[in-house]
Amino acid sequence: MTGRPALESVRAVVFDTDGVLLDSASLHAAAWKAAFDGCLEARASEQPPFDADVEYRRLVDGKARFDGARAFLEARGLALPAGCAGDPPGCGSVWAVAARKEQVFTRLLRSRPVPPFPDVVPALHGLRGDGIRCAAVSASRHAGDLLDAAGIGDLFDAEVDGREAARLRLPGKPDPALFLEAASRLRTPPGDTAVVEDALAGVEAGRRGAFGAVVGVDRAADPRRASALAAGGADLVLRELTALLTHLSGAPT
Repeated sequence: MTGRPALESVRAVVFDTDGVLLDSASLHAAAWKAAFDGCLEARASEQPPFDADVEYRRLVDGKARFDGARAFLEARGLALPAGCAGDPPGCGSVWAVAARKEQVFTRLLRSRPVPPFPDVVPALHGLRGDGIRCAAVSASRHAGDLLDAAGIGDLFDAEVDGREAARLRLPGKPDPALFLEAASRLRTPPGDTAVVEDALAGVEAGRRGAFGAVVGVDRAADPRRASALAAGGADLVLRELTALLTHLSGAPT
């Protein structure tokens, strides 16, 4: 754990959902792997399969589906037309690859529930007990439903998910638009709001949005990951959310 000893000005916290609140990042990574590896096989590519750890975090974690698909394809030198949002799942366009990921992810969701991490409920109760308003943000269209299914949807004062982002035409991370919309719904200036993220794109978004604090979460306790989050702009890096209570103990109510 690194960073400031306290974050006295913070009056609200905006949380990323996947990998921070819910143990759903592994499902996203698996869905991306199925979509990307299928395209590599269809093109008879001799490239290695998608790395569901390194490439997932570096290229697609925290991004909207189209942006994530485009980032991987560009990184691998695979030129596909953008296509359109109605393209069926497949490999003919960037949107088709994104649709394939959505198809697989939806199927995986039916196979098992997505629980919150054990520290989430205690952390949220503690923050709300201290008068700190909380919001959940995600580029995923499923986020709101997943939060409700996990039994924690009612612990947030605001939610901004992929459906809302599409309705409002908000750009995805590393643009700070999702976080700024959440802060607006909390009626708290960005300078008095903390962003909590596990993805590098999200940390960059928090920094670009001039938020009062950007908190990285490294649940794997990986020194390299913690260093990358700090280098990307996180003011502090925590292993669990309950540590926020100590850092925000001086915040006004």
